[in-house]
Amino acid sequence: MVFDPRAAKLLADGEHIILDEYPGLRLVAGKHSRSWIYRYKSAEGLMRQTVLGRWPAMSLIAAAGEWEKLRSARSAGADPATQKRAQRTAARPAAAPKGYTVQALWDDYIKGHILLHRKPKGAAEVQRLFLRHAGPIAGQQAAAVKRSDAFGLLEAMASTPVVASQLRQELAGAWDYALDAGRLPDETPNWWRQIMRGRLRSKGKKIAGERIGVVKRSLSEAEAGELIRWLPNFSKSVCDALTMYLWTGTRGAEIMSIEKGEISEEADGLWWTVPKAKTKNARHALATDLRVPLVGRAELVVRRRMAVHDRYLFPARLPGQPMPQKAVQTTVYYHQPYSATTPESVRPRLSVSHWAPHDLRRTARTMLAALGCPHDVAESVLGHMQPNVYNRHQYDRERREWLTKLSDHLERCAAARPGG
Repeated sequence: MVFDPRAAKLLADGEHIILDEYPGLRLVAGKHSRSWIYRYKSAEGLMRQTVLGRWPAMSLIAAAGEWEKLRSARSAGADPATQKRAQRTAARPAAAPKGYTVQALWDDYIKGHILLHRKPKGAAEVQRLFLRHAGPIAGQQAAAVKRSDAFGLLEAMASTPVVASQLRQELAGAWDYALDAGRLPDETPNWWRQIMRGRLRSKGKKIAGERIGVVKRSLSEAEAGELIRWLPNFSKSVCDALTMYLWTGTRGAEIMSIEKGEISEEADGLWWTVPKAKTKNARHALATDLRVPLVGRAELVVRRRMAVHDRYLFPARLPGQPMPQKAVQTTVYYHQPYSATTPESVRPRLSVSHWAPHDLRRTARTMLAALGCPHDVAESVLGHMQPNVYNRHQYDRERREWLTKLSDHLERCAAARPGG
């Protein structure tokens, strides 16, 4: 098959891609990475394999070049896997370095700070960030890491500036934690705070090979109406999730983890109370639960799902788990007119393109502003922290008033067909 980078990104753990034009070369997905593997038969007729490198750091062209060299060596009687083991054994140091290594510093930062102040999903992402990208310095003595070491690590990630910036930020925090805890000498410089400042900026995403830059998308009224009419082409779960984005303005993570026990019938209608721990503001002491009035199509979605689900209204296939937010994102991309994912599959293509689920939250906020909703009310609808710490008003009445107006506006958009 022809190599498709998008299909490679969507590989699940244990899945692989075989390339017909390179016999024995395959891309194998692990839990945290994807690696180029060369599989072959040894002189004794046994199946063996050797890792060529990780994708996307090693491109298809680079992997094909390495494959060609190993294939030639095997034809000459050599065994690539055996040779690689011998080289690795020869290069292994006699003893592990002693002292406070970058790995030890990072472990302390994870245990003493990240696990205490981040949600499990966020903590896992931070740990994965280090494991994937900080390997070159993990074994070094933390106090001896030089400015050039820090620069070299981030410079090697120039093609992914956003990831490099995240790694830089977390390593800076880890060094600060170690200095505060007295595990590093006071005079140890925190190079991560000084290098590459302002130079790690996103170049924006690419669509069909064309870089479109950093886009903060908000759908127009006509686009919103067209999309609402198109939503039934999605599966029922994705259609309902996207409806909740538009009709409530809440975050995807909040929508996908909604539970039956968070819904209450009150005097003025149906309410969804998102626990503070599930919101993005969980770490703020003054943050509260997010109160979301359910009106219009949002109310219909929730009532219908409550009738058939006992806990999560958007359940995953695994019992007791919510449907992952990424499932909605990848499904939306799959139906975009420019999506090359499994091109042989026939499916309806979106008539409104170049948007992601989070853009619907931005659309709801933009429409509220256009309808005349006061800034503080609109921000409370989205669950943003209010800058004025003295204002403790909860805006329940105002939320219901303006989400009702938004619901009416969205229905008008859906009913107004082009040329009508």
